[in-house]
Amino acid sequence: MAFSIKTFAIAAVLGALAGPALAQTAATPWELKPDTGYAYDKDGKTYSYKMGTSNAGELLKGAKKVPRGTLFFLGHNGQLYMRTGPYLEGDGRFKFGPDQ
Repeated sequence: MAFSIKTFAIAAVLGALAGPALAQTAATPWELKPDTGYAYDKDGKTYSYKMGTSNAGELLKGAKKVPRGTLFFLGHNGQLYMRTGPYLEGDGRFKFGPDQ
């Protein structure tokens, strides 16, 4: 089964969001691993898979690059969403952070 780069990125976001909310004011970088595929399945579950290179061409068929400046998040309904466009204030604070 081939996974798109978009699916890979979405699953990575889910993994980052699934952990405890550590820093509400500071962003923390993701640590995506090479040769690992990340999946968000039709039931909303996330998985990671060890990948090989023998069929990389097939993996890239139909895959799309995730645009820079893309924000992924889970809605209150548990649905994964993505949004392009500004998500930081002019001073670098997260635009959608908790009220202070």
